[in-house]
Amino acid sequence: MAAALVLLAGALLPGWGSAPQCRAKVKINGAECSHHSECRSDCCLVDLDTGNTFCAPKAKVAMACLLQTKGATNVICPCQRGLGCTSKNRSCSRQCHII
Repeated sequence: MAAALVLLAGALLPGWGSAPQCRAKVKINGAECSHHSECRSDCCLVDLDTGNTFCAPKAKVAMACLLQTKGATNVICPCQRGLGCTSKNRSCSRQCHII
């Protein structure tokens, strides 16, 4: 019983009083990012010419879009809330449309 208490205390004490660690979406558009979750807009784009990544606004109506991926960055942002990323025909790229 005493050994169990010592093990429990050893597991709890190192984190005692420390604040939980979480990443707030604090980066504004144009700020460097490495993942969507860092950006207020929830979109981290990669510049294919330079390889740099930055926060960017989500796509608006009639703008080119990509579905949100599970990766860390995109080449094109997904649509704003309330818009769907679809293609009207097979020869056109996806664009944001009102759902």
